[in-house]
Amino acid sequence: MTEKRPVLVATEADDTTADMVITELNRRDVPVVRFNPADIGKDLTVSARFGACPASVVGQARTLSRTADLPRVRSVYWRRPEWPSFSHLSPDDSRFAAAQVRYGLGGTLYALDNLLWVNHPLRIAAADYKPAQLVLAQEVGFTVPPTLVTNDPVDAREFIRVQGDTIFKTLRWTPYRRDGVPMTGWAAPVTADEIDDSVRVTPHLFQARVDKVADLRVLIVGRHTFAVRIHSQLLDWRKDYSALTYTVEHLPDGVNKALHTYLDRLELVAGSFDLAVDREGDYWWLELNPNGQWGWLETETGLPMSAAFADLLTQGDRR
Repeated sequence: MTEKRPVLVATEADDTTADMVITELNRRDVPVVRFNPADIGKDLTVSARFGACPASVVGQARTLSRTADLPRVRSVYWRRPEWPSFSHLSPDDSRFAAAQVRYGLGGTLYALDNLLWVNHPLRIAAADYKPAQLVLAQEVGFTVPPTLVTNDPVDAREFIRVQGDTIFKTLRWTPYRRDGVPMTGWAAPVTADEIDDSVRVTPHLFQARVDKVADLRVLIVGRHTFAVRIHSQLLDWRKDYSALTYTVEHLPDGVNKALHTYLDRLELVAGSFDLAVDREGDYWWLELNPNGQWGWLETETGLPMSAAFADLLTQGDRR
């Protein structure tokens, strides 16, 4: 009988996408231990020993309802975990405690070998830098819109005047509030007249606008590719999901191969890509989200995305 080694699923409390994958794992009778690093304390315990011969990690991760023997873990689905903030402690104590969790719990998990990460947190972090993404995209053969990253308002104005239609995009999505109101950063048009000295505060990303007829969200899971054409009249389709319609897309072999090569170069086993299609049918690179959302696309199209994740986590489809 095959040993039923558990899958660890690290994610926040309310994550319907992770729920879809866990449901598929349950159908395969694969044991799952779901946890959130923010629950460290009475709701989450980790205990590991080092220094044994041969070199290994011996220990457990325990939640209120499940226990995982760390040497037996077959894979880790690192979805959208939250790290604790320790708001009940003083600022200095909370920073100290948070660091101990990241380097204690995180470090113990990172020390595990012979298992599959989807995706490894350190690889996710390395893949999340948009300027580096743009360079790699060109290296694997994608057309990249002319892009400027700068905190020089003179350079920004000149770029916009030369490119014409230009958009501004955040370098990284970051939740924040303004006067108590939750804010987010959409891709938005920008003109040279809007650029003022406040640009000097931090680097900004300006990009020539692609004359697109549709967007593509492409999810790669192991060796599976799921491509969906997103139809809308929006510059940034994320602003209004009710305005979207979807069509399953078959990518040209060269585009599909380039996307897989891209993930291989970053040592990732899964990722969500955003591409644009212009009026000539050419594909333009926009960005990679190494831990992007996809659950609603399975609901809209019926593509077996969660099953592909469950297969990957169960079988350890290493690259």
